[in-house]
Amino acid sequence: MSQIFFTEQQIELINGKITGLTSIWNTPTFATGFVTIMGDTGLILATGDDAASFLHKQLSNDVEHLNVEIARRAAYCTAKGRMLASLLYWKTEDGITLQLPKELQPAIQKRLSMFILRAKAKLADVSDQSVCFGIGGAQANASLQKYFPTLPTLINTKISNEFGTLIRFHNDGQNPRYEWICPIALASGIWLELKSHLQVTNTDDWYLAEIEAGVPHITARTQEKFVPQMINFELIGGVNFRKGCYPGQEIVARSQYLGKLKRRMALAEIADSELTEGTEVFNETDSEQSCGLVVNVTSIDAHRSLALVEMTLADQEQGGIHYGTPDGPVVKLLPLPYEITDITR
Repeated sequence: MSQIFFTEQQIELINGKITGLTSIWNTPTFATGFVTIMGDTGLILATGDDAASFLHKQLSNDVEHLNVEIARRAAYCTAKGRMLASLLYWKTEDGITLQLPKELQPAIQKRLSMFILRAKAKLADVSDQSVCFGIGGAQANASLQKYFPTLPTLINTKISNEFGTLIRFHNDGQNPRYEWICPIALASGIWLELKSHLQVTNTDDWYLAEIEAGVPHITARTQEKFVPQMINFELIGGVNFRKGCYPGQEIVARSQYLGKLKRRMALAEIADSELTEGTEVFNETDSEQSCGLVVNVTSIDAHRSLALVEMTLADQEQGGIHYGTPDGPVVKLLPLPYEITDITR
């Protein structure tokens, strides 16, 4: 492996979330242009003649018809339809890359490997072969075009070349966001150039933008808590209801076609910081039973957090939701950036 040199701060960026910088999320500086390094990201490379067909039978989305111009999201579920991981995946010359939180990567890779059996497919941990940059803002395009002359213009489209893979994410307001999976041998020089044009910010700022976009991520605290539709996963392109079987497919399909969904994910601001995903939320009128669960949450400042919260639709309509206990911090519901609708109709 090529040697790469980073300062102490850069090593901190790569090894975990950035904690030593002030958040610039939702500020003019953030809108102008930002860059961060997502050191909590794991990567699995699937190779072999049967890699696509194998993954197609394991994930909630189409893999067999994946082309090199798109990236897709998928759920990896238990037999009961509960999500073990939320994945982003794409195709390159080397194979199919799966991206997920680094804390989940070893166990998910091991579980997937158990089902390869006679398929001509191999799974490898390639997390240490790349550095993942999160980039956005009005100056993002100009900063990237030296390396990617043609940029992906649509959400969940991608470009791959000798400089790695660039994926277009949901916008932050009017400005584009990209993730750049950069070969580690090139990362140090590219990082120095990017931060000379863009403001370095907390990794948490990237996740605030993901939360604001209504994009959920399964973590260790929320594994096996949700069927995909409970966290709007089909609404962001994570479930294909026309594909063949995969673990939990019958439960996921039944949830979609039999009766109206009674639980959904909402965007919320919570009047506290230092909160954790997987924490229950309560309606203030019911102290006995929780009405939902925090999917993802990140601090905005010392007094507020932005969150994605799964809960009953009835409680969303009624309001009076609190974090942790019926009299805990107030959960203020905000509009999602997309419509809650039945995509199968």
